[in-house]
Amino acid sequence: MNCNDSTLPAHAALFSGPDVWMEGEATAQLAAVAALRGCVQAAGMPDLHPGRGFPIGAVVATRGIVYPHLVGSDAGCGARMVATAIDRASPDKLERRIRNIWSEPFLDDANASALFENAWSYGPRGLAGVDGLPASLRAMAALEPDHDGLPPSGDPAPFRAGFERVLGTIGGGNHFAEVSSVSQVVDDERAQSLGVRKNSLVVLVHSGSRGLGAALSTRWGLRPLLDGDIDSYLGELSGACRFARTNRFLLAYRLLSALGALRMSVVRGAFDVTHNDVRSEIVAGVSSWIHRKGAAPAHEGECTLVLGSRGAASWIMRGRGNESALQSVAHGAGRRMGRSEAREKIRARYRRTELSRSSTGGRVICDDRDLLSEEHPDAYKAIAPIIASLEAHGMASRVAALTPIVTVKL
Repeated sequence: MNCNDSTLPAHAALFSGPDVWMEGEATAQLAAVAALRGCVQAAGMPDLHPGRGFPIGAVVATRGIVYPHLVGSDAGCGARMVATAIDRASPDKLERRIRNIWSEPFLDDANASALFENAWSYGPRGLAGVDGLPASLRAMAALEPDHDGLPPSGDPAPFRAGFERVLGTIGGGNHFAEVSSVSQVVDDERAQSLGVRKNSLVVLVHSGSRGLGAALSTRWGLRPLLDGDIDSYLGELSGACRFARTNRFLLAYRLLSALGALRMSVVRGAFDVTHNDVRSEIVAGVSSWIHRKGAAPAHEGECTLVLGSRGAASWIMRGRGNESALQSVAHGAGRRMGRSEAREKIRARYRRTELSRSSTGGRVICDDRDLLSEEHPDAYKAIAPIIASLEAHGMASRVAALTPIVTVKL
C-alpha cells in the first residue's frame, strides 16, 4: 500500500494516507534526493515536509557513497524516554520545581575536558567517569548499555570549542523536554518490558548535538563522500551522535530530579532513538548506507518513538521492519506551517496566556513568545493520521501514548 506520487522515480515511495496533509515542495525534494548518484531507494514518511533544500522525514539508501548534507545540521538528534514508577504530580508544583532546577548551575563543577571527551567517545555511560558530577548522575550513567551500535568515535580535536557547555540544554526549534502521562496502553506486553504502565509518568526528551552538529555539517559541506572519506566522516558522526545522546541523558536527569525520581527503584526503564544519522544496513540483500533525516529506525521488534506536539500525544511504537520503508517511521507529526507563517498567524489567533497552555491541559515553560507561536500545535500536522498511516503501511504498531503534562522549551 505504497502511496507513490507520479513525480517520484520507481525507486522512491511516499508513505502517506488519505487524512495526511502533504506539501508539494516536500515530494519535489524527495524526488531530487532520489535522483542523487548512488541512490538505490528512498522513502518519504507521512511527516515529510520541506527542509533547506532537502526534505525532513526522509530515508535515503545509497551504495558506495555517503551524503553528509542528508543528515542535516543536527547530527544525532533524537528522542529519549524514561519510565518512572510515579503515578501523579501536581502540575503547579512540577512547573515550579522545573523552573528552579533550570535556574540552578548545572555541570559547573565537572572537569570540562573530561566531560566533552567522555561524551564524545562513550556517550552517556562515559559520564560515570567524570569527576565533579553528582553521585546520583554518575550512578545512573553507569547503568547505560556498554554498546550503542555505532562505529568508534573519530578524533574530537576539530570540535574542541567549548561544546561541553551546551550539554544538558534543550536548544531551539522543535526540541523539548517534558513530563508526560501514559494516557493509553495498546501493547501491554511490550509496554511492561519498557516499564511503562497506564497513568504512570514518563520523561520524554527531544534534542540533538546542539552547535556541534552544525560544526560537523560545515566541516564536510555538500560534497559526496567516497572510500576513506566515508570512514573519517562516520567516525566524527559517531562522536556527534554520542554527544547528542549524552545531552538527552542529562536533560532527562534534570527532569527526573524535578520529579524526585533519581532513585533507581523509581526509574523503571529507558531507551533512546536517533533520527538524524547514517547507518550501514542491508537493503535488498546488499550492504547500503541508510541516511535518516527526521526519520526514526523501526527494525522488526524494536521500540521507537514518534513525537506529537505539546498539544498532542507522542507514541511509543514497535517497529515491524518494513523493508519498502527502509525499516523506518516518521519521527513526529511534521510541520504544516513555516516558522514565519506560524508567528504571524498564531500570534494573532491566541493570547499569551493561551500559548502557554494546551488543549489537553498541559502547560508550557517557555519565555520566548515567538518560539511559543512557531511551535504551537496548530503549526504541525495532526498526529493521529500519522500514526494510522504507519500502522496501515505495516511500518510499526502502537505500544503506548504519552500525553504532555509540562513541556520545557528553555
